[in-house]
Amino acid sequence: MTKTIGVISIKGGVGKTSTVVSLGAALAKDCNQRVLIVDANFSAPNLGAHLGLNDPQGTIHDVLNDKLDIKDVVHEHEASGLHVIPATLLARRIKDPFALKKKLNQIKKYYDYILIDSSPSLNEEIVSTLVAADEIFVVTTPDVPTLNCTLKTIKIAKQKNVPITGLILNKVRGKNFELKLEEIEKSVGIPVIAVLREHDDALKAVASNVPLTIFREKNPVSIEYKKLASAITGKQYSDPRLHMKIKEIFSKKAEKQAVNRHILYYS
Repeated sequence: MTKTIGVISIKGGVGKTSTVVSLGAALAKDCNQRVLIVDANFSAPNLGAHLGLNDPQGTIHDVLNDKLDIKDVVHEHEASGLHVIPATLLARRIKDPFALKKKLNQIKKYYDYILIDSSPSLNEEIVSTLVAADEIFVVTTPDVPTLNCTLKTIKIAKQKNVPITGLILNKVRGKNFELKLEEIEKSVGIPVIAVLREHDDALKAVASNVPLTIFREKNPVSIEYKKLASAITGKQYSDPRLHMKIKEIFSKKAEKQAVNRHILYYS
């Protein structure tokens, strides 16, 4: 059965779109899944720009406004194997928050996973993602303002009775002033399933219109995405980096996010 995952945050700049692109590419290329990624940030879309679809012919707006069939707005990204439904820049807001789910239901059978890049705004746009999704990943960064927004995001998701699978902790620098993983989990009551370090390669990948997991396959952030993709699909992942293989042999304590992914793997 197709699983639809909404990737949400009500604070811009946390890396939500990059997560959709990179995680989607890891699912498609490393886990051999049929993956569709959809831009549901209707007012300020960015998904297409991450993959070089700057002026796409056929978008989710055309579908939701009944101008085109949803099958006709699916674009293929050759390097990653991803199928992409971008959105229209400078378009009007979508009035019916239930329309996205209805349209996606028409093509769900063609995919193993559908990832939805949601709006960061507290309006009907984020409701579209929550209604269409089977489960939710929340992207956050390790600082208090973003944590406060994350708490609001989780509250909204719970009000819509959408299961929240876990938090993706992004742009981590490893500084003392940052919130720790344990602090964040205690505050929100949701497990952290991936910890992504801040890295210049992430920005370079966006500039190159290629998902990070393909642009730099052995980048630590790419590896973390691949580990998460493997957990989602119920596959085991072996880190190809020699120093990590050695660390696994001698380390007595697994990282918390790895334990959480292990639980996700067997759920």
